[in-house]
Amino acid sequence: MPESLVTRAREMLEQAHVPYSEYRVGAALRTADGEVFVGCNIENANYSNSLHAEEVAVAEAIKNGHREFDRLAVTSGARDGVTPCGMCRQTLAEFCDEDLVVVCDEGGEETTEYTLGELLPNTISLDTLEAAEAERE
Repeated sequence: MPESLVTRAREMLEQAHVPYSEYRVGAALRTADGEVFVGCNIENANYSNSLHAEEVAVAEAIKNGHREFDRLAVTSGARDGVTPCGMCRQTLAEFCDEDLVVVCDEGGEETTEYTLGELLPNTISLDTLEAAEAERE
């Protein structure tokens, strides 16, 4: 159920390292076989080196040999319906199908669901790059 994924994402908020923005984000990514990997944001004084919660969850899953995912929950300390940023959407597109369900925590029992394809239509993929290369030849 999405609620349990949202709960797992919320649990990660306490682990977030956010001394600069104070904006905590947690994520929980479920594999096709039901295993869940979690992540939190980890900030760095050089913001571009910060890790996002979704990236941390994806990295942990990939590190453990998983390549098929069906659902992601994301939350923030503000419970403001945060969605994955553009960079995270592209990372998700690298490892997930466009039908990946992304559950965004609105607070309380409220959530909003999107597919990755809705959040990132016409994504750049290996197929995109191969088509561009074929055109140059």
